[in-house]
Amino acid sequence: MDTHQWNCRIRSARQKKRIVKTDRDKQLIQLQKRREELWRQQMSLPMVPLEQPYQRGWKRLFVLRDEVKRSASAQFYEALLPKINTVQFHYDKTFKKKKRRKRRYGYEIKQQLLREFSTRDWEINRMGLTDEEKACFTQVEVFDIRTKCSEIRYVLTEPWRYVLKIAPHMVTHVKMRDVDLERELGYIETHIKVNHLEPRINLLSYGRSYCYKNRFIERTKYHNRFKKLSRYAGKEAYLALEG
Repeated sequence: MDTHQWNCRIRSARQKKRIVKTDRDKQLIQLQKRREELWRQQMSLPMVPLEQPYQRGWKRLFVLRDEVKRSASAQFYEALLPKINTVQFHYDKTFKKKKRRKRRYGYEIKQQLLREFSTRDWEINRMGLTDEEKACFTQVEVFDIRTKCSEIRYVLTEPWRYVLKIAPHMVTHVKMRDVDLERELGYIETHIKVNHLEPRINLLSYGRSYCYKNRFIERTKYHNRFKKLSRYAGKEAYLALEG
């Protein structure tokens, strides 16, 4: 037997560690694939009607204004409504939320707008807007507080044609439950959470480890150099930063 060939089969300690790590990563990839498959199966379960429907809070949505219903263009705006309508749910019929003002809590009505389209959604046209319907929109530049960037949005030019309507939110159907599917999915979720495997799975599956906190890190372009200065800092400190 060739001694050189026999020596090549002996793995070093570094190669053994690499094999163990690679095998563990393969197991995590298969675990993520199984979890996604269970998610798809859970989402594909049909809705089952309830014998006794019940009310669960209130919902608020847009409807066509009365004077627009009696106009000649009522059919056109009625067909446009499902493509731009938005629905909000709330436990209270007033749709009020808390707002802190000068160390005291006040209440204000939650804001609800018609659907706006980003540049990408406008180009893809997922909602199937016709050329006549696109003529009802205008291009507006808005500033996003979360991303600290300006973006182009397409908004309805005449939103006054629609008004908000509050109606009871009745639950008439529920998602069918699969006990075996929920049990296996719960076991996988618990295993990932207890062993802190989510960052490694994200890195292997999506090429990055996503962290929610990183969304709000101040970008270098918008970094305020004077933020960390003391309130009573002298003029020389500000001039030093400007230089």
